[in-house]
Amino acid sequence: MVSFSEILNYYSRKDVQKAILEIAKNREVVGVYGNGSFDRRPNVIAFEDDIIQMVKKGVVAFHCSLERWSNPMRLGNDMTLSQINELRIGWDFVIDPDCPSFELSKIGVKHIIEFFEEHRLRCYSVKFTGGKGFHIVIPFEAFPKRLNNKPINELYPELPKAIIEYMKDSIEDELRGSILDKYSLKEVAEMVGKNQEELITENKFDPFKAIIIDSGLISSRHLFRMPYSLHEKNHLISLPVDDIDSFQKEDASINRLKQVSSFFKLPEKAEAISLVIEAVDFAKKIEPIIKKEYSEKRREKYFNKDQFPPCIKKLLQGGMSDGRKRGLFILITFLRNAGWTWEQIETEILEWNNKNKPLPARYINSQLKWFKQQKKDLLPPNCDQQVYKDLGLYCGEEMHKDIKNPLNYLYKKK
Repeated sequence: MVSFSEILNYYSRKDVQKAILEIAKNREVVGVYGNGSFDRRPNVIAFEDDIIQMVKKGVVAFHCSLERWSNPMRLGNDMTLSQINELRIGWDFVIDPDCPSFELSKIGVKHIIEFFEEHRLRCYSVKFTGGKGFHIVIPFEAFPKRLNNKPINELYPELPKAIIEYMKDSIEDELRGSILDKYSLKEVAEMVGKNQEELITENKFDPFKAIIIDSGLISSRHLFRMPYSLHEKNHLISLPVDDIDSFQKEDASINRLKQVSSFFKLPEKAEAISLVIEAVDFAKKIEPIIKKEYSEKRREKYFNKDQFPPCIKKLLQGGMSDGRKRGLFILITFLRNAGWTWEQIETEILEWNNKNKPLPARYINSQLKWFKQQKKDLLPPNCDQQVYKDLGLYCGEEMHKDIKNPLNYLYKKK
């Protein structure tokens, strides 16, 4: 266990302070205490002493926003979409694969890197999260300034989500092969703590059920652990990594850090142009069939709770202490596309929230306001997304042979 004096000495290093402050510019920066709780938001750090003072009051880790802001201290939970877009001056593309197995994480990262290099990207950076895996980052400077006459800073989170889905589709087959060349399905299941059946989609191994890359988690004011921050639990450094194969967690120990360098590799030109164009084209091609099924019908039809699929009925029962924000996203998107008015949705959501360990009212209100401001209704996640299993809502493979999204259930059963 690392002592307080060791933590303070680490953050007192001038090279560590410089590296953290380079990343902190124009970002929201939030301290995390040893028990995992977050310090106040919004917050920023601008000087070396800001870091030291936060550490002295118990902060162990520093998390920062993916988005860059003209004035992070103006951020608030009650802001409209236009106000947020006005403050946002950029965003970095961050992939955060979630996998309990360190070795499987390495395999996934190597395929993501190969994908970027095939698209002529050289400005990506990789760092150990300090926990189970890695972050892969492309800086905002690699992206074109505009897309379809719209400023790129306003295309968050839609564009990074599209890139992730395009990337997953592109690397799936090779990633599957690389994993199964090295491990049996039984070994993979043991490595990630699942049954073999949970790793199968349409009678074949789904690598993204072992290495979860969920684009649905990308949202405004999302945070990630800063390069050279310590991990709040195990006190390992969130360390930049050059050689994935040789890297071991012990390399991120405080007493092993010798050289500190800049994390971001800034490009000379917008390297990600072709990646962006191909991701947008891919998003258009795979626009869910479900949308065509109900886009017009939703204006005419209303579905009551008796007609809902089992997963949504179970979600509405409440009793949640974890995963409530993800549950809220599912409920709002499902109810809206089931023909419910905003008044009906708000009433139902408030009732549901009281059945759980309640989310703050301001969070509920801000989420409802944000959804109302969208130009088109968002879809709930597809049934094969890990979120349903994480929340104990998954209906089983038999149910989902013909049902790809909870909304499909309404029209097929109708």
